[in-house]
Amino acid sequence: MSTVLVTGGAGFIGSHLADRLLAEGHRVISVDDLTTGRIANLVDARGYGKEFTFFNMDVRAEGLLPLFERHRPEVVFHLAAQSGVRASLDDPVRDASINLMGSLNVLECAAAVESRKVIYAASGGTIYGEPRRLPAKETSAQSSRPLSPYGISKKVVVDYLGFYQRYRGLDYTALALGNVYGPRQDPHGEAGVIAIFASKMLAGGPVTVFGDGNQTRDYVFIDDVVHAFVQAIDRGPGKLVNVGTGLETSVNHVLGLLAGITGYDRAPEFGPLPPGELRRSALHIGSAPNAIAWKPWTHLEDGLAETVAYLKGV
Repeated sequence: MSTVLVTGGAGFIGSHLADRLLAEGHRVISVDDLTTGRIANLVDARGYGKEFTFFNMDVRAEGLLPLFERHRPEVVFHLAAQSGVRASLDDPVRDASINLMGSLNVLECAAAVESRKVIYAASGGTIYGEPRRLPAKETSAQSSRPLSPYGISKKVVVDYLGFYQRYRGLDYTALALGNVYGPRQDPHGEAGVIAIFASKMLAGGPVTVFGDGNQTRDYVFIDDVVHAFVQAIDRGPGKLVNVGTGLETSVNHVLGLLAGITGYDRAPEFGPLPPGELRRSALHIGSAPNAIAWKPWTHLEDGLAETVAYLKGV
């Protein structure tokens, strides 16, 4: 059994990851300031008793180092972030404070206690900017121009990871995630268009599409993403690895599939496309099988059906 630490551990992805790690016999330390994370997401994890410990803490806090020193995690999964594109446009200083200074605090703590590795949740949907070619390959990250402070901060942390590997001996794998969806995603947040659409359809309310709906994303299911994090524990040293499906899917297509699953028959309303939003996005996933022995397996229709089933039960 090893001790691992998950920042953002009460969030959508972090809580699912904690459940998987506990099921595989790891002792999990979960850190979250509950800005967007929810205690309700930790119900299953708390069932593991002393093998799971939760700390309500900001990753920028000075108290993070004593926590690391007490538990000395072998592997750190760094998921905590300010994750909104629009929020980063409105307040780039706050975005940098959390995503840059918070990440540096995590890396300093991990290096101080000689953690073996950091596995970082990068953003495949933003770090590549508007790619010249789709699906976007990891090699295009160095010359990319992210459109938002959020994308900039997520990209810069990947460079810092390289520094800590070279000069502090701290290994890393950065997973450039597509648009992750599934159970526990907050339908009231910005990041989860699938959760937002599905919850409004189930309530019979109006659905608003921003832009013309032809913008595309690479939607990847939560279980597939969690598997990528676990696979990276002993694989992909010093690599940026795309975690998506390689498929471009339009917002309108997602809307149609969800309408079919929920029985929703109202026409959507349309609003202006927010600034900083990509027109097209998809991730090339050709390197993932070799780098971390991973590939996606959940079809979009199946993942959407599971997400809707979860929202019906909430």
